[in-house]
Amino acid sequence: MLARKRVKPLGVLGDVLFYGGLTLVALVMALPFYWMVVTSLKPNADIFRDPVQWWPERVTFEHYVKAFTTVPFARYFYNSFVMAALGVLANLFLGSLAGYAFARLRFPGREALFRMKLASLLVPGIITLIPTFIILRTFPLVGGNDLAGQGGYGLLNSYWAVVLPGAAGAFAVFFMRQFFRTLPDDLVDAARVDGASEFLIFWRIYLPLCRPALATLGIFTFQAGWNLFLWPLIVFNDPDMATVQMGLQSFSFNHTTDYGPLMAASVVVSLPVLLVFVFAQRYFTQSIAFTGTK
Repeated sequence: MLARKRVKPLGVLGDVLFYGGLTLVALVMALPFYWMVVTSLKPNADIFRDPVQWWPERVTFEHYVKAFTTVPFARYFYNSFVMAALGVLANLFLGSLAGYAFARLRFPGREALFRMKLASLLVPGIITLIPTFIILRTFPLVGGNDLAGQGGYGLLNSYWAVVLPGAAGAFAVFFMRQFFRTLPDDLVDAARVDGASEFLIFWRIYLPLCRPALATLGIFTFQAGWNLFLWPLIVFNDPDMATVQMGLQSFSFNHTTDYGPLMAASVVVSLPVLLVFVFAQRYFTQSIAFTGTK
């Protein structure tokens, strides 16, 4: 009893320090977002005011109006959403299909192919920019190209120029393979005895069990697609194909930055990723719990 009484205060102190540290880290992480929101609501005269104002004396929405009237952000939102959504669908379907094959099917060279796919994660993306651009530029029979891939611009200036290079990413294949390996083999054996095809087993039995993993992969893929900047900047030269990240750049010109509209546009651009995480959070936590249990 005495030992328990002596340990208890230490345990309470440890909990206080632990949760206090977590709270401090959370505040530090949330501070840039809070500053972005507050700056977007300040008049221009108060943005660089000294001392710093942590809350505006006068709230204004003029920067939000200017952000959507200066540049066609509605069009940029549409472009980014279409490319991010197509990227999510492609990664979820092709990544899970390849992950199922590597986890459940036995074929010659399976491990060697998987190691090659996994090794591609070690290749910096900047190295593959030029080869990927040339492949898209010379893609045959599209964008005015002939059968030899000459005469036009191929898949450039189209959504597919962004979607196809990452349609079956190495991370998606690895992530889904690891999740499929945690599922029991009895389901496959029973379905094969009943005469189900391999694709039917994948589509009707295993894929519904992977909803937590699919939601987690969907969050990562959507966030990556939504935040793309360099690659769309390379493959798009049509202003109507610009993304929201490219639109944010338009507020910096001639070595000056219009911080009010920039912060307002940044707040709006951040909302889709936050909403996706909020709605998929339940499946995200289920994926972590399921993996930890296994």
